[in-house]
Amino acid sequence: MTNLHIWKIFATIVILGLTSSARGQEWPRFRGPNGQGISYAKTIPVKWSESDYNWKITLPGGGHSSPVVWANKVFITSAQPQTAEVFLLAIDVNNGTILWQKQFELTRQKLNRDNSYATGTPVVDANNVYVLWPTNQQTTLVAFSLNGDPIWKRTFPGVMAQHGPSISPIIYNDLIVFTLEQEDLSGVESPQSCWIAVDRRTGENRWQILRKNNKVSYSTPCIYRSDERNADELIFTSREHGITGINPQTGDVKWELKSAFQVGQRVVSSPVIAEDSLIGTCGEGGAGRRLVAIKPGGEHVESIDAVSTGDGPRDVYELKGPSAPYVPTSLAKDGLLFTFHDQSDVCCLRSKTGELLWHKKPAGKFYGSPVWVNGILYCIDRNGDVVVIKAAPQFELLAINRLGETSHATPAVAAGRMFLRTYSHLFSVGR
Repeated sequence: MTNLHIWKIFATIVILGLTSSARGQEWPRFRGPNGQGISYAKTIPVKWSESDYNWKITLPGGGHSSPVVWANKVFITSAQPQTAEVFLLAIDVNNGTILWQKQFELTRQKLNRDNSYATGTPVVDANNVYVLWPTNQQTTLVAFSLNGDPIWKRTFPGVMAQHGPSISPIIYNDLIVFTLEQEDLSGVESPQSCWIAVDRRTGENRWQILRKNNKVSYSTPCIYRSDERNADELIFTSREHGITGINPQTGDVKWELKSAFQVGQRVVSSPVIAEDSLIGTCGEGGAGRRLVAIKPGGEHVESIDAVSTGDGPRDVYELKGPSAPYVPTSLAKDGLLFTFHDQSDVCCLRSKTGELLWHKKPAGKFYGSPVWVNGILYCIDRNGDVVVIKAAPQFELLAINRLGETSHATPAVAAGRMFLRTYSHLFSVGR
């Protein structure tokens, strides 16, 4: 082997190593890659104290959005509830320095006490960060470069919702995708509900699907890869339309299982991929009521109501009661399904069958969703305690780390660090 061949092999190894490392830098949307909450980082501690933080910063105002990360920047939103001023911040991953900050003024409106003007999570790619600011008067979508330069701005109709709006957009290829659902409020004429995709380079509409909703869904879509059809599908969950598969290029409905959720209940959690099944939940009154697992399927199958037939989507199982969360999104990994609940329950189930393996109440009530990091579950309860549990068919509580302030947010993991958001602070822990 010549020296030239040796150097070519060495260069290839270096490039592959750098590529692999770079993938670990990115947590681009709510719950990370494809919204599934999975990270293979090996440098996140199980238990820590105040002295173990890389940094801790105070945010301007408060909020419930979750952090997103690209390369050496973490992005987060916050708001002043008295004035409806909202902020988008870019923060240095390494030292917590605020690199830039953008401020917007929204129209004040009545919000549920558990909502805020900064509840929706931004989305980021290698070029830009995108954030939605919805109110009942107007919804604004803005794009900034990672250095804070304005790129484009779009406005859409406001969102009419009993508890106030919250929208977290996602990226699919060259599209920004998000929901703009409306609620039937007594004496108020609402705009038409829709799901929208815009060009992420220009903000111009690429497609729009009109939807019918009586209650706004707070779910964030994800991508499901159909190996049988060799195609990607955008997965949406909503009260009126159940679980829906959308052609991401055209916006056409490929299949829909309207009967997935119970009439009269709201969808807040986001869809979860459990091997070849999809998991969704609904609830009301601060508690989950139903968890359903379905098999997606069927080309151009629309409006399937009670019983699906042929190659259309079908129910695999459903669970009611304490195994069904409401606000938190569940987590599926290695044949197990972990559910964290508004009423403090935590459950582990077989993802294929729904068989309950354990059911515990290790800490307080949850609004934030869990993440899986190298075989360990991390979830922040509403008191601001990070509950750390072994992701296993036997229950093992590993630690409870106290952040000292309330939290509704979900952790982000990137660059070998975990980023934890409380109402008015952002923390970094890990190498």
